Order: sequence, then C-alpha cells, then structure tokens
Amino acid sequence: MDKEQLKQEILNVLEKRQTGVLASVKQNKPHSRYMTFYHDELTFYTPTSIETHKAEEIQENPNVHLLVGYDGDGYGDPYLEVEGTATIQDDQGLKEKFWSEQMSHYFDGPNDPNYILLKIKPSLIRLMNSEENSPLTLEL
Repeated sequence: MDKEQLKQEILNVLEKRQTGVLASVKQNKPHSRYMTFYHDELTFYTPTSIETHKAEEIQENPNVHLLVGYDGDGYGDPYLEVEGTATIQDDQGLKEKFWSEQMSHYFDGPNDPNYILLKIKPSLIRLMNSEENSPLTLEL
C-alpha cells in the first residue's frame, strides 16, 4: 500500500469515529482520558476548557498519544495509534468551525473565553487491524 492509499485508509477510519483516548504527560507519567476528536485532513482538534488539567499538562509537555477509531465490535476493528504534539488554539474561526451543540453543556457558546481547542499535529500514525500486514505506519 503506498503512502496516499494509507492516508485514505486513515481518513476512512476518522470519518466513522470521533471518540478516542488522549494521553498526555503529568509529572512524567501518562494521563489518559476519553475525548471527542475532529480532524482537518490529518490534523486533529479536540475541544476542552483552558481551565482543565490537560491544558496545563500540554503547556508543560506537548507530547501526546491518541487512540481513535475502535468500534468495540470485535478484535478486527481498525483503529489508529497517533503520536504527536499538541498546542492550545484560541482561534475564533476554528472554535466556530468545530463547535457543536453538545458542547453547550460545558460552554456558553463558541465565544466562551474558557472554550479552546487542542490542535494535535501527528508525527506518526499507525493503522491497526486493517489487514494481514498490520500495523501500517505513516510517518509525517
């Protein structure tokens, strides 16, 4: 499978699932939580509050790891392992682009000053359980 085909397979997984696990580093130890992920090509975005531990952890250490795409239907479900770096984004255009009404439980709207996005730029994406020679790795 060439690089472009692999990228398309990865995007196919992202179209099906938005929930995944974000792991950041807290006092030199991994700290994981479930998050909702959006993407623009292979760049990930996840909404959060500037007042959360994860925002603080990422400011201290931007290295993150994501698990995205597992359906829970069986051992053969394709999913992604993503290594990358995260930055805090307060760009109003991005906040409006990725706003959903589900977030109104946590924020007053896309203009809420506590509402931010974590932007995750992958350095490596592994496509797991896609075929016999799994995993397939896309280095960026």
